[in-house]
Amino acid sequence: MPFIITDPCIETKDTACVDVCPVDCIHPRKDEPEFAQTIMLYIHPEECIDCGACVPACPVAAIYESIDATPAHQKDLVEANAVYRNGDADAIAKAHVAAQADLMAIPAAERQAAHARF
Repeated sequence: MPFIITDPCIETKDTACVDVCPVDCIHPRKDEPEFAQTIMLYIHPEECIDCGACVPACPVAAIYESIDATPAHQKDLVEANAVYRNGDADAIAKAHVAAQADLMAIPAAERQAAHARF
């Protein structure tokens, strides 16, 4: 599985990464009906071509380049990205929010740096 979107994207859903993706593998896009309901964006692992264009475009540093690079406290979101098309991804993301309530209270733009303190 290539790139993983993690918790700074939760409730942010900034689509700068979608705009630079050459293969439209980041979902849901603003024109997809589920955009309003989902808690975050997800990278479809089979559609991603591993180009990395999304990483510098993400304003909240939510994207990791691999499963191995994803911090242990965000590994549950690896599965959320993998199962997005099956409809279970938001349940996983919401469980992540509930399990890390203190961290999730930090604004998304500051959350990535805050992970080091938790």
